[in-house]
Amino acid sequence: MTTPTILKRIIDRKHQEVAARKLRQPLALIKENLSTALPARGFVRSMQRKLAADQPAVIAEIKKASPSKGVIRENFDPVAIAKSYEAAGAACLSVLTDIDFFQGSDQYLVQARAACKLPVIRKDFVVDEYQIYESRLLGADCILLIAAALSPDQLNRFCSLAREVDLDVLVEVHNAEELQHALPLSTPLLGINNRDLHSFEVSLQTTLDLLPGILSDKLVVTESGIHTPEDVALMRQHHVHSFLVGESFMRADQPGDKLRDLFY
Repeated sequence: MTTPTILKRIIDRKHQEVAARKLRQPLALIKENLSTALPARGFVRSMQRKLAADQPAVIAEIKKASPSKGVIRENFDPVAIAKSYEAAGAACLSVLTDIDFFQGSDQYLVQARAACKLPVIRKDFVVDEYQIYESRLLGADCILLIAAALSPDQLNRFCSLAREVDLDVLVEVHNAEELQHALPLSTPLLGINNRDLHSFEVSLQTTLDLLPGILSDKLVVTESGIHTPEDVALMRQHHVHSFLVGESFMRADQPGDKLRDLFY
């Protein structure tokens, strides 16, 4: 498996960042403080409630910038955005915490989660067990594991550790090879990223192509490329009812209004 160039740059930098974080706040200290972490809100459970009510389960993203697009939202207020998403019917929040490539912050997650009752996924690049404990202490309810960035053994170990500390896991794949690594994992959440990490081109066909190989016990989340009600309808026609949407919302004057326009 060839790791895409941009992803390799991010992962290399992430190892450096985590090493620095360990010096500032050793893992032993984080483990000691885990008893003070806020109770998990149940990320998967929130999505399942929406689906049981025959509604789309939307993971609404709070993201200031990206490596491919630069700054996406100048007027960036995580608290206001979180409240607008909750009012518009989102199932969960996704908050970017990567600093160097997405201009994110741990504090954005803390602020957004405190502003609403929705469960939150920490959208970052997990390369070390340290980040799993750290995510739980921050108040995350779920973490992202990217199959393109981790070995099958790491995926399995990280998934198991996350469950031990009461975190749900969204495993993200981009192609059939990564899908085979993700299917045996215990998490029901399976994200399909429609963005090609080599070319950055986006195609909803990626989700459609991978669907036949996915078992019915998985909850499929389509990610990237959802911009119109027609995009949503296409996915729902193929029995995909869970969505992670960021850029479409972030470019709108009122992110919550855009969520309503697309899904309700």
